[in-house]
Amino acid sequence: MSHDVSPARQQAIDLVSGYYDAFNRGDWAGMLERLDDDVAHDLNQGARESGREAFAAFLRRMEASYREQLREVVVMASADGSRAAAEYVVHGEYHHTDEGLPPANGQRYVLPGGAFFDIRDGRIARVSNYYNLQDWIAQVGG
Repeated sequence: MSHDVSPARQQAIDLVSGYYDAFNRGDWAGMLERLDDDVAHDLNQGARESGREAFAAFLRRMEASYREQLREVVVMASADGSRAAAEYVVHGEYHHTDEGLPPANGQRYVLPGGAFFDIRDGRIARVSNYYNLQDWIAQVGG
């Protein structure tokens, strides 16, 4: 069994790793530049939003209520580089109440999560995020 990584697979891993590096720096522009103009964003247990502008609005909503760092990030990709997946642990603080969720007062949480990606022409065309919302609600006292 070969452990060689195809160039396409490595490009996909580098793209997604760079996306998460930008997230951890709070570099929203760095995240957005990695996205396709028509990116599909599947919110955890929620609706699909489309487009880079909708994604930018999502980042603003997140920044208003949460401070998060992703640790133990592992990125995997298909040999042709068209799909990728990531697993990570979110270390966060809930500092401002998010609409429809329990009141925020600086609660800290640690939550495993993951995401799936479609990659097209060197950009992220879809990102689908998953984590256990009930676990998060239990941690913040909801």
